[in-house]
This record gives sequence, C-alpha cells and structure tokens, in this order.
Amino acid sequence: MNSTVFAPWDDPQEKPLIRFRNVTKRFGDFTAIDNLSLDIYQREFFALLGPSGCGKTTMMRLLAGFDNPTEGRIELSGQNIVPVPPNKRAVNMMFQSYALFPHLSVWDNIAFGLRRDNMPKHDLADRVEEMLKLTRLEKFARRKPHQISGGQRQRVALARSLAKAPKLLLLDEPLGALDKKLRQDTQFELMDIQEKTGTTFVIVTHDQEEAMTVASRVAVMDEGKLIQVATPDRIYENPESVYVADFIGDVNIIEGRASAQGEDTYRIDWAEGQAPLLATSPRPFSDGDTCHLAIRPEKITISADRPEDAANAVQGKVHDIAYLGNLSTYHVELASGAIIKAQTANTRRISRRSFTWEDPVWLSWTATAGVLLAN
Repeated sequence: MNSTVFAPWDDPQEKPLIRFRNVTKRFGDFTAIDNLSLDIYQREFFALLGPSGCGKTTMMRLLAGFDNPTEGRIELSGQNIVPVPPNKRAVNMMFQSYALFPHLSVWDNIAFGLRRDNMPKHDLADRVEEMLKLTRLEKFARRKPHQISGGQRQRVALARSLAKAPKLLLLDEPLGALDKKLRQDTQFELMDIQEKTGTTFVIVTHDQEEAMTVASRVAVMDEGKLIQVATPDRIYENPESVYVADFIGDVNIIEGRASAQGEDTYRIDWAEGQAPLLATSPRPFSDGDTCHLAIRPEKITISADRPEDAANAVQGKVHDIAYLGNLSTYHVELASGAIIKAQTANTRRISRRSFTWEDPVWLSWTATAGVLLAN
C-alpha cells in the first residue's frame, strides 16, 4: 500500500485510540446503543452520521463521560475510561451552542480551561497565542463574543477546546448554526486545523455532505447500530445496504429478481413488459432472489434516441426537471409509472434545454454502473 495514504484501519499492527467494545446504552426500556463495537484511530477525522434519534449523540456523550454505558467497555489508548470522570479524561467537547462566556474576551475564553488547570502564566500566554494563530483570530483577541461573527465565535470555541491539547476532540453538530456558504468554508478550516494539530476529531452530524467532506471515515448509524463504517468514497460507491445507498446522496433503487447470466453478472427481472436489466456484482445471488439495484443519477445517460449497444436502456418521458446550476436532474417516468432520475452536467451556458417536460427520452447505463444489493 502507498505509504502516503492515511489508512490506519487497514493496518493490523495499528492500535486504535478509541475502542467501543460491545457497548449497550439503555434509558429505561429504550435501547439507544445496541451492542456496538467500533475502533477509531489516532489522527482520524471520524464522522458519526445518521438521522435524529439514531444514537450518534449518545455515543458522543459516552465518550465525553456525561453518560455511562449500561454494558460494555470504552477504551482510550488501551485504558477503560468508563470509571474516569469527564474532567479527568483527555477528551474535550465542542458544543453546538459554542457555550462561550459572554463577559470574557476571546483571549480569556480560550485561556479559561488552562487557568483552571493552574498552567504557569507565561506558558498559558504562549498557548493562547498559538491557538489564536491556529484559528486566525489574532485580530479579535480583545473582543467579546457578541462583537464577532458566528463563524468567528465557532473558531473561538474550537480554539478553547484545543487549548488543553486533548487526545480527542468531540464536535456535536458544530456547524449547525452557520449559513451554507460559511459552513463549506468552515469545513475546510476544520480539516486544516485537525491536520495541523494531529488531534483525533469525532464529529456528529446529520448532514451527509458535511460528513463526506471532512471525514477520513464515516459511520452510518440507525437505531443504535452501525450500518456501515467506511471511507466516504466507499460509502458512496459501494454501499452495503439499501439504507446506506439511500441515506447518502441521490439514488435510484430498482427492485427485481436476480438470475445468473455468467460470472458475476445477473439479469434482473423488474417490471412487467420491460426488458430485463443487466448488472455485475461480486456478491452472489441465487436465481429468483429479490435484489435492489442502486444506481446514482450521474451514472445514467439521457438521450433522444435509443443508444446503440447499451447494456441497459429504458424509455420514458420527462416528468420533472430540477435545475441546480452546475447540474440538471431529469425525473423520467417510465411506462410502469416508476420514476428514474438522470443527471447531466451543465458544462456550457445553455440558452435552451436539450430536453423539456413531456419529451420522450431514453435512459441508459452500463452493467457496472450500479450496485446490486440484497436488502
């Protein structure tokens, strides 16, 4: 493997920084975390992603020490941290609300935790200056939180969380309060700061785009379980279940019955009066098995005429068009009533669209374009 690629999870010699071992957390009759095991490595930017109530915030609270597991162990650097109180863990948490002290300057907000730890004065001043520089806040050191913007307050909270050099920084929906443009800028800032400090970051978010942008690996969660843990590109290109395919980005899911058509290739019977589809899959299916073909809209070509020798071609009419500036997504209704989305890049400034509402069109894609899933 190329040594420049950061992938400690692929190295059996590498010891994880954090280990969840068969962790269950119950609140009365409700199981928030269900027998969950997970390894997170040093220097990772790890994202916990899932809908509200999936257990991601509970996992973060368990790491911070605000809650204890009902069963199982949580280890940090090989030590069981369950009995260790929050203030004695090498873990810091940055809250969504930032929780800055309104009466203290930016400088004093950052210094707050260090003062409580009785850090010598000159060391403290050096550390605060270092944090101001890291988060590009030197000019704002003497201002109060209400005198700076939301994005700057976010950076103050980050500087304060990193000042004590924690082994692990927990970020709970940290960009939730920022507008879209600022969120995107801040995501890159966060990645930059994480790389410079080498601190392990664990971020909780329900925003797929955010998780896919910042994270070295993403854990997709549902109902207290990990559904898939992988790098963002693998989650997108090789989802292991319909849930993950559907949760991340835009996707067409076509249900049918599989039958083998030679090595790793399957025929999918999917709709009355429609020709079967062809798909490759390293995962074996028995003849007659229910299968789901997950195919991204950008992997589907839209054309006026039936394409020559396409592995898969279906006809329909344009039902809806979403113009997203850089992309257009066509919702095409097939004779069966099913809707398939196809996406085209708007590479030129267009005076008129190639296709418009109600136009008859052909959709085509290769046998390798989609992922064949069992459930």
